[in-house]
Amino acid sequence: MTAVSSKSTDPDSTDSTDSTGTDLQFVDVQDTKDRLDAGGYLADDALATTVFLQTRLDKPLLIEGPAGVGKTQLASSLAQVTGRRLLRLQCYEGQDESKALYEWDYGKQLLYTQILREKITELVGDTRTIDEAVDRIATHDSVFFSERFLAQRPLLEAVLSPDPVVLLIDEVDRADEALEAVLLELLAEFQISIPEVGTVRAKHQPYVILTSNNTRDLSAALKRRCLHLFLDYPDAERELDIIRSKDTGLDDALASQLVEVVRGLRELDLRKAPSISETIDWARTLAVLGASELSSKVLSDTLNIVVKYERDVSEARKAIPRLVDPNATVPEELPTHGHGHGHGHGHGHGDHDHSDGDHDHDHSAYASDPDGSAVRAAKDKPGRHGKGIYGEPGRDTRRTARRRTF
Repeated sequence: MTAVSSKSTDPDSTDSTDSTGTDLQFVDVQDTKDRLDAGGYLADDALATTVFLQTRLDKPLLIEGPAGVGKTQLASSLAQVTGRRLLRLQCYEGQDESKALYEWDYGKQLLYTQILREKITELVGDTRTIDEAVDRIATHDSVFFSERFLAQRPLLEAVLSPDPVVLLIDEVDRADEALEAVLLELLAEFQISIPEVGTVRAKHQPYVILTSNNTRDLSAALKRRCLHLFLDYPDAERELDIIRSKDTGLDDALASQLVEVVRGLRELDLRKAPSISETIDWARTLAVLGASELSSKVLSDTLNIVVKYERDVSEARKAIPRLVDPNATVPEELPTHGHGHGHGHGHGHGDHDHSDGDHDHDHSAYASDPDGSAVRAAKDKPGRHGKGIYGEPGRDTRRTARRRTF
C-alpha cells in the first residue's frame, strides 16, 4: 500500500498515521470501498468514490436523502476505519451558535476571580479612583477571555482538537438559517473567528459530513462549499447484503422475501417509509420468533417494528397480503379500513348505510388502490353527513381542521 500524506496546518502533524505509524488514508476508490466494507458499511461505487474524493480534496461532504439510508452511519464508519475520533453536532430548530461553536464559561471565570481576589486587590491597591482601577484591570482582560475559559462545543472542538477527527453535522436541515450561516466559515476555511481571541484555524483538517433529510432547502452558499451526494434506499441485492452482514439470524431465503416486502411498503403513501436499520430490526425480530415462513399474519403481527404511525399501519396491513402473494385475497379478519365495519355504530353515509353492520359492497377496488389519501379525500366532502353530525359545514370547523392536519 502506498503511503499517502494528509494535509495539515501543523508542520509537525502525523495525522495520516495511527499510534503504530500505520497509514490510515485511503489509497484509492477500491481501498475506500474495501475498508468501509471491513468496517461493516457496504458502500456502492458512487458513495465510495465520493468519500475518497472528500478525503483527497479536503472538502466537506453533504449527504441528502430519506431518513434511515445510512447517512449518519457513514460518518461513524469513516471515523472507525480511519482511526479518527467522531465529533457530532445534532442540529435542531432554535439551536444557537453557543451550542454549536462555543460559549464563555462564566462560572469558571467567577471561580478564578474569587481565588485571585487578593492579587486583584493588590493590582488596584495604589489606584485613587474607580476609573483608574477599572483601566488597570482592563489591561488584564485577555487573561479572562482566553481559550482557558472557552467552553468548547463540537465545531470549535473539531478545530482545536490535537488529533484528526471526523465531524458529523447531523440533520443540518433542522437548524435555523442563522446557524447555517455560522457554518460557512468553518466549511470553507476550516477556521472559526472568536471576537475576543481572534481567528482559530484547525490544527488538522477534519473530515466533515453533513446530513439532511430534506425537510427544507439548504442555501446555495452551503452547498457550494461541499461535495454533494444524494443517498437513496439501496437496491434489493445490496439491502440483502446489508442484512446478511448484520448476522440477523434470519434464513437467507426469508431475508430475501422480507426485502421485497419492505420495498413494497416503501412504495406506499406512508408518512415514514421503513429504513434500512428497521429492516434489520424486523429480520432479527422474525429470527427471534423462529419464523419459518413469511405469512401475512406474522408480518402483520410484527409490523410495528418498521411502521411507526397508526395511519401507516392501516395502509401497510392492507398491502401486506398482496406483497407476500400478488394473487392473494385479503382475509376478512385483516383490518382493511382505518375504522372497522360491522361494529354496530351507524355512520349514515347518505345512500350508503353501514348501520346494520352487514353490508356487502365491493372493497377490492379500494384495497388495491395505492393512493389511499386520494380515495379518502374524494369521499371527504363537506356536507356528506346529515345535520348535526360532526363535519357538517359551520359546526366545529376548528376541530375539523386540526384533525385534517395529518
